[in-house]
Amino acid sequence: MSHVPDTAFSRQAKPGQPCALALDIGTSSVRAALYDTVGNQIEESYVKHERAVQTTSDGGALLDANEALAQVERALDAVLARSPSLTAEQVELVGLSCFWHSLVGIASDGSALTPLLTWADTRAAPLVEELRRLSDEGETHRRTGCRFHASYWPAKLLWLRRESADAFQRVARWMSFSDLVFERFFGETETSVSMASATGLFDQHALVWDAELLRLLGLAVEKLPRIAAPGKTFSGLRAEYARRWPQLGGARWSAAIGDGAANNIGAGCATRERAALMIGTSGALRVLWQGDAPATLPPELWCYRADDRRVITGGALSDGGGLYQWMNESLRLIENDEELERALGTLEPDAHGLTVLPFWSGERSTGWHASARGAILGLSAHTQPLEIMRAAMEAVAYRFALILRALDAVAPQALLIASGGALRASPVWTQVMADVLGRPLTLSAAREASSRGAVLLALEMAGKIKSVADVPTELGQTFRPDAARHERYRVGLERQQKFYRQLITFTTNSEDTETT
Repeated sequence: MSHVPDTAFSRQAKPGQPCALALDIGTSSVRAALYDTVGNQIEESYVKHERAVQTTSDGGALLDANEALAQVERALDAVLARSPSLTAEQVELVGLSCFWHSLVGIASDGSALTPLLTWADTRAAPLVEELRRLSDEGETHRRTGCRFHASYWPAKLLWLRRESADAFQRVARWMSFSDLVFERFFGETETSVSMASATGLFDQHALVWDAELLRLLGLAVEKLPRIAAPGKTFSGLRAEYARRWPQLGGARWSAAIGDGAANNIGAGCATRERAALMIGTSGALRVLWQGDAPATLPPELWCYRADDRRVITGGALSDGGGLYQWMNESLRLIENDEELERALGTLEPDAHGLTVLPFWSGERSTGWHASARGAILGLSAHTQPLEIMRAAMEAVAYRFALILRALDAVAPQALLIASGGALRASPVWTQVMADVLGRPLTLSAAREASSRGAVLLALEMAGKIKSVADVPTELGQTFRPDAARHERYRVGLERQQKFYRQLITFTTNSEDTETT
């Protein structure tokens, strides 16, 4: 995309210069790159290994834990192979970003007893109402920053106990995938505040596992990883990995940061004045700041942490770039990306007569209906596949508009900074987003915001930089809203909300009544 300089943060490596390695573990890919000690990506060091999440007809979305570990190892092999002259004296730090909400059960010998469940696994949705009957969701939301939902650990643990009772009993410890990475690489089982904060089992104010939910679930705290102390680093790779990666022999690995928090930091959104709007496979709109967790939180939003001093609040969509890809493949649209972009740009706003409910992977913000499913309404014999794609892009933007309304209560009129591969690849979608939101939307020039954010936080903890908020972040093009298009989209949003109430809220509430 010509208006965003992809090399804005790239610099040539200098022989012998100190550097940091970023390992960014996402749901659909593993990425790694080298950075200098002020957060500039070193040119040609970047590697990306894509993967597919295994889905099932009943809502499963999982990875094989051992293969996922192997993918991380191969990414590290590849990034180090790109710098054959790199020495152990050069690599001082490793910053790690990892996708939030994952859950895997580990046996006493360290082997995985369960698949690695991702945030998109909705099979625990029927257990959400049980949690709501047993506990005050509003009070739990205040303490943990999380609603009861299939993406979080409480519902997942109840579901695993019922579906895999034998394996459940044999689990010695439940952990996030980043915890498993550190356990395998270093033999230590500690989790960061950031990773724990997005489980739905963590008290955001006391910074400990939530005692009330543990009692409710009948789960001993010993079954969970210890919470790492502030500034925790790992060093001393196990022998097999020390031999495999001698360049990392002297590096200090920072405890993992959740990918959403890393994305905010890397995109230059580390204060209340800027909100990060990201569309990758999924989507999110978030504000990060240094300070306490909110005493009260709008029910549409969640609150997690970047570390013990920084909170991050926002909303997340389960469908973003993944829905775009599904549409493109299923509707067999134009294969050439540039031609597809031009064709989408010729369509008028909300002129297709369609309403899409973009819940192919269930709903998180703002209604938290994990069992919600997607719908395309208004189809006729005249409807063209390209119009369906355009309607889906607009539909995702409508959901972001609802998140923004709630987020304005926490960070009023924050500047909107966009990142993520989906918006970088589609100026049409970015303009649609600005028109729907009615606010300017500026692209971050950081090519890999989560990777950069993980490194910046590691550099801050090591004293290499004063604060992540002080590091300048180059920005790209600003997309400004058109008032007439905004008004047309306002009507489209109201229409989507009407169908949402009829098809999602009503249907879900009816199913809950039948269950009770």
